Amino acid sequence: MTITYFGYGSLVNLDTLPPKADATPGRLKGWVREWRVCGEGSEGQGRCALSIREDPGKEIWGVMVREPRTGLEELERREKRYRKVGSLGVSFRCDTAQDEGPGDLFVFVAAPEHYRWGTETHPILQSYLDCVLAGFYRLWGKDGIEHFLETTEGWHVPVLKDRHAPVYPRAVTLDEQVRDAIDMATKSHGLNFIGPR
Repeated sequence: MTITYFGYGSLVNLDTLPPKADATPGRLKGWVREWRVCGEGSEGQGRCALSIREDPGKEIWGVMVREPRTGLEELERREKRYRKVGSLGVSFRCDTAQDEGPGDLFVFVAAPEHYRWGTETHPILQSYLDCVLAGFYRLWGKDGIEHFLETTEGWHVPVLKDRHAPVYPRAVTLDEQVRDAIDMATKSHGLNFIGPR
């Protein structure tokens, strides 16, 4: 037995997936990303993460992940500030074909109690953003980074510079090429970086 879900943020980074997970790049029609999941980490640092909301005119890139059902409990712990929305297979298309996803394809969206824009007390963690953008770069190159930046709402939310002392628990190490591509793209999009408190 397996589960199948669509990843649109950190789940796009294959290094954060379980060893038995299989990821297929593709597109989800009718949804848009936004920086609207707020909460506190175990160390007390507020942070803002990604969610998605329905928007019939939009499309986002991501991955369809299939893994053994035994991984569901751990996945739900990882996505503890979210709820599942199911039956999205008809909205998904693989990059390599026009195949739909399975009928039981689900996605995580913000739970109501966490659904709000990030702020200075709940910023985007640069270590989280690095993880997400490195995943998009790995699958789609610089086009992936640009797509993410252009199709995600909420760039008024500040980004906490924690790259050199990561707060995000699944932080990744960037090689120079990926780091430079991310830094160039985020600079050109005018993201508001703030220093650690």
